[in-house]
Amino acid sequence: MNKVFKILFLIIISLPLLTSCGYKKVNQRERATLPDDRRREAVEQGRGVGLGALGKRRSTNYEFSTSNPLWRASLETLDFLPLNTVDYSGGAIVSDWYSENSSNNDALKITIRFLSNEIRSDSLKIIIHKKTCKSSSNCKTTLLSPSSKINNELRSVILNKASMFEKESKKKK
Repeated sequence: MNKVFKILFLIIISLPLLTSCGYKKVNQRERATLPDDRRREAVEQGRGVGLGALGKRRSTNYEFSTSNPLWRASLETLDFLPLNTVDYSGGAIVSDWYSENSSNNDALKITIRFLSNEIRSDSLKIIIHKKTCKSSSNCKTTLLSPSSKINNELRSVILNKASMFEKESKKKK
């Protein structure tokens, strides 16, 4: 008896899911071609909801990494480094440990975080770690000061390249 009720319950619940929602063939030649016209037509026919009536219309501005001069300048400046992580959506570039030559016991790891897309010195947070090894198992890692010479030079090179990219893109427009 209990089994019969379960089957009957499943049939009653699944019946609305199996019925058609009133599908009707549409002649594509008679349909509007522009997206705004299609939306307006759908709202007039009761097939859609007009979100414009709810208040403010917002537009989204998507920016690709190739159109961001600060991002491009950073990648071009760090092109000699092996990069570990390059995440445009997260706004970070992290290099792998880099040493000028294999006999040198010092290595650098550079992290650049993008705080803004504007070409300003406070738009970048540059973090540089320095690893000094006396032997393969005896290494010491230190964080270089944000006002260190390497940090300042890196920041100025990136900002100069970014401003050049910005000027070039304005000339093209």
